[in-house]
Amino acid sequence: MARRYDTISVLSDYGTDDEFAGVLRAVLRDLAPDATVIDLTHGIAPYDVRGGSLALARSIAYVPVGIVMAIVDPGVATERRAIAVEVAGGDGVLIGPDNGLLAPAVALAGGAERAVELTNADFQLAAPGATFAGRDIFAPAAAHLCNGIELTELGPLLDVELLMPGVVPLVQADDERVIAQVLWVDRFGNAQLNVAPDDLAETFGEQIEVRVEHPTAGTVTRSARRVRAFAELGGGEVGLVLDSTGLLALVLDQRSAAEELELAPGDQVTLTPGADDDGPGLTQPVGTPTRR
Repeated sequence: MARRYDTISVLSDYGTDDEFAGVLRAVLRDLAPDATVIDLTHGIAPYDVRGGSLALARSIAYVPVGIVMAIVDPGVATERRAIAVEVAGGDGVLIGPDNGLLAPAVALAGGAERAVELTNADFQLAAPGATFAGRDIFAPAAAHLCNGIELTELGPLLDVELLMPGVVPLVQADDERVIAQVLWVDRFGNAQLNVAPDDLAETFGEQIEVRVEHPTAGTVTRSARRVRAFAELGGGEVGLVLDSTGLLALVLDQRSAAEELELAPGDQVTLTPGADDDGPGLTQPVGTPTRR
C-alpha cells in the first residue's frame, strides 16, 4: 500500500516579485488540499544550482517527514531529467531536476533508495509551453504523492548510481594550511567556509591568518580570532566562528565580514596558523582589492 504524506517543503529560485511561487502553492493547494506547505526559501539566486543545493543540504535535517521539492532549474525544457528520489526508508521523497541540486541533501538523508523519472503525463498538468516545470511537473508529483499514489506510478525507476552528483567543493587541509572556499554568504554578511573544526590541525591556535584571493582585484590577509559568539569580537575584529550548521564562518560583530573582506560565494580563502600576539583584525598590505 502506498504511503500518504502530509507535508511539502519547498525551495526555489523563483523569488517573490513574480507569480511563480504563488502559482506553485496554488497548484499544491488545489491538488492536495490537506497537505501543509512549508516555504524553506524562494530567494535562491537565479540559476544558482550550487547555492540551492547548499541551502537544501543545510535544511534537510530539520524538514518534517514528507516531500521536499527543490527547483533551481536552468536546464528546464531540455533533456535534463525531472526526478523523485526516495530516502530514509520512505520517510522522505525529494523532487526536482536531476542537475546536482538534490544530491547533497539526498546524501545527508542517508542516500537514494529508489528514484523515478517524472514522465507520466497522467500526474502532470497540461501546459502551452515547457518552461514552468515547477507548476506542471514537480508540484503535481508532490501533490499526488501526498494523495497516496505509489512512487513508481510517476514514471520509470532509475539507477540511483547514475543520478547527477553534487557540486560541493572539498577542502584541502594539512598541518600548515587549509585551502577553503566560501560556500555561502548570509544576509548578515557571515561568510561560511567549507571547513569543519576537525579540518584545522592542532597547529592552528586561537589566532589564524586569513588570506583571501581575488582573481582580478588582488589579495588581502587578515588576522582572525576563533570565537564562540559574535559578541566576543571587538570593533572591526575578524572572527572565525562555528556556525549553526557545524562549519566555520568568517564573521564580524554586527557588521558584514563579506563586505569587509570582499567575499562572495566561490571565492578561495587560505587559512594558516597565526602568531598569538597578532593584533586583532589587522590588515596586512598584500594587495588593494577593489570592491566588486
